Amino acid sequence: MRLTVNHVTRYHYAAPVRSVVQSHRLTPSTFQGQKVIDWAISVTEGTRGAEFRDGAGDLVQGWTVAGPVGEIAVSVTGVVETVDLTGVLRGHKETVAPDCYLRATLPTRVDKALDALAHTVSGADTLALAHALMGAVADAIAYKPGVTHAHTTAAEALVLGEGVCQDHAHAMIALARARGLPGRYVSGYLFADADGFAHEAAHAWAEVFVAGLGWVGFDPANRCCPDARYIRLGSGFDAQDAAPIRGIARGGGREEMDVTVAIQNQDQ
Repeated sequence: MRLTVNHVTRYHYAAPVRSVVQSHRLTPSTFQGQKVIDWAISVTEGTRGAEFRDGAGDLVQGWTVAGPVGEIAVSVTGVVETVDLTGVLRGHKETVAPDCYLRATLPTRVDKALDALAHTVSGADTLALAHALMGAVADAIAYKPGVTHAHTTAAEALVLGEGVCQDHAHAMIALARARGLPGRYVSGYLFADADGFAHEAAHAWAEVFVAGLGWVGFDPANRCCPDARYIRLGSGFDAQDAAPIRGIARGGGREEMDVTVAIQNQDQ
């Protein structure tokens, strides 16, 4: 598929801020499943700084905005060609050892309920087990926007029995770790076709490391492995670690943010 992306994140400040510094993971990953045809990132009155590829293989860019400024917009436009690799992350260069992703974080911490859920399923091999864990998450946490928030943990989402893709990804990571499998959070985009799957265009899923195969993506929100409809941006231990935009504003008052994302298929 050839997918076009239009993604705008606007930050509004109650009072003008003196400066804004941001770190972006907004450039699609480089691997066999996707190829960037065209990609551009801009920040209102922003100055682009240094960039580097981190140990997880993600491109990180720095941006600064000199104030005073009351509003800024981070705009992303581009075209990505994708191929269905049945969720397998082939050809992705990284140096971080998979076992690093056995580390616990607050959003993915395993409690008794998550551990019990992880042990309700089994599989003939590691890949089958990971698929079973995805099904367990999807059955236990129904997709419902608005019931959780940015800081909801996997344990809290399981108690609620509802959540969004972020909650599904955190829960999938927790269940994988409960069974001794490295798991990590992935941020990206998802194109919705005419069948209309329930999801946000700015999407998130999990990857589980399967020995002999590598990292494999699992999306409990849609009960599938990532295919050609998905664009992978970057990964991390959890949603905060993998956030496409991280930053800090100096001075000013309350900050409000709104996001618009549109994904289209040029092949249609």
